[in-house]
Amino acid sequence: MMQIDFFDDPSRTPRSREDVRINDIGIYVHPGGRRIAVGFDLTPFIERPSLDVDIRNARGEWAGQLSVVQTPESNFHLNTFLRDSDGTDTYELLVVVYYAVLEDGFPRMEVDRRVVTFDVLEPGEKQVTLQ
Repeated sequence: MMQIDFFDDPSRTPRSREDVRINDIGIYVHPGGRRIAVGFDLTPFIERPSLDVDIRNARGEWAGQLSVVQTPESNFHLNTFLRDSDGTDTYELLVVVYYAVLEDGFPRMEVDRRVVTFDVLEPGEKQVTLQ
């Protein structure tokens, strides 16, 4: 009997809702420190997840928000502006991966939640540690 492998790397096999996770988050600060690119690497998925991203400055004030509804890709990036009126040197990014649920009275099912802190003092790619 012939065996056909559709995925070379078993870790890249699409996963069910409950097993979708954030593998990595990348931050790129554009010159001027007010525009950033946020990159996401998720485990491959069967059903398209959604993401909410909340950005807060060092004083805890709102600085930006992104929403991705049913992303078709597991690896992608988005650009946004930091919109707080009085910027700070560091920011915190909260990323929540979820699925819309229309049953049982719950509006959504969260499957992963990560926080990263980054600074905007120097432009370029930032090393971040997932919390």
